[in-house]
Amino acid sequence: MPPLLEVSELSKAFPLRGATRMLATFRGGPQAVQAVSDVSFNVAAGETLGLIGESGCGKSTVARCITRVIDPTSGTVLLNGQNIAALDKTAMRRARHDVQMVFQDPTAALNPRLTVRRMVEEPLRLEGKLTSTQRRERLFEVMDDVGLGRDLVDRYPHEMSGGQRQRVNIARAIATHPRFVVLDEPTSALDVSLRSRIILLLEHLRKRLGLAYLFISHDIATVKYLAQRIAVMYLGRIVEEAPGAELFARPAHPYTRALLSAVPVPDPDAATERFPLSGEIPSPLAIPTGCALRGRCPLAQPICAEPVPLRDIAPGRKVACHLA
Repeated sequence: MPPLLEVSELSKAFPLRGATRMLATFRGGPQAVQAVSDVSFNVAAGETLGLIGESGCGKSTVARCITRVIDPTSGTVLLNGQNIAALDKTAMRRARHDVQMVFQDPTAALNPRLTVRRMVEEPLRLEGKLTSTQRRERLFEVMDDVGLGRDLVDRYPHEMSGGQRQRVNIARAIATHPRFVVLDEPTSALDVSLRSRIILLLEHLRKRLGLAYLFISHDIATVKYLAQRIAVMYLGRIVEEAPGAELFARPAHPYTRALLSAVPVPDPDAATERFPLSGEIPSPLAIPTGCALRGRCPLAQPICAEPVPLRDIAPGRKVACHLA
């Protein structure tokens, strides 16, 4: 069975502007920041793929390219076999009901001048398939799905808590019966007690509605709970991809080992393996040739200066490392 979402060689470059562009021209450097380079992965129907990495590695840029919040520079994004990366605005609007997104900041993602009713009904109104009565029925249905009382539909964002606002964002995302939802760090702006409730809600909705997720987060424990497979990004590229349990048990890439070794362990007496990286993350304007991690990796060898593709090392496991 073909995957629901298939991303192939996705790249996104942001042109430099103003004084930064002039300085780059003077130094003979690149005229654009390569935020994402040749990213490829797929997501099956009903599956959650976790995407992890440090801040600035390109996770959110991948999410915005997939949902066409921004246009990719190159590459294909096949959803149900249709390349949505090549659709014009009119065709993309017709395809929008199948792919939705929940943003990181629940407050900034909501219009402070609109009620919950207006915001959740808006994607249904843009679809143009339902009558006003049907939209109202769907509104109440998704409010029940996300655990919000129907009495909240006429409230404004400032009249709700952070957890309630994020539930409204989720309700708006699932209102059009999408098959694929991008979750861009949906719990990072919430406190710990609210975070666990939202995670449980998302997993419940995935199982009940048959949704597929791309779950982006820097919280590795959360990704471990939600994701069946995990992809690890570093400086705009995927460096490892594996089933969740295998990746946590036997990380193959040094960067993955460093990420996992940095996770705090509740037991102070527990034996932990530390795998520190040296130095600073390179500038995206001067990414090293070959493996981008080689300047920080304690295992680096001369061969690491050679190009290193993402390759299969076992069934379902991929890694971009010469030494794996």
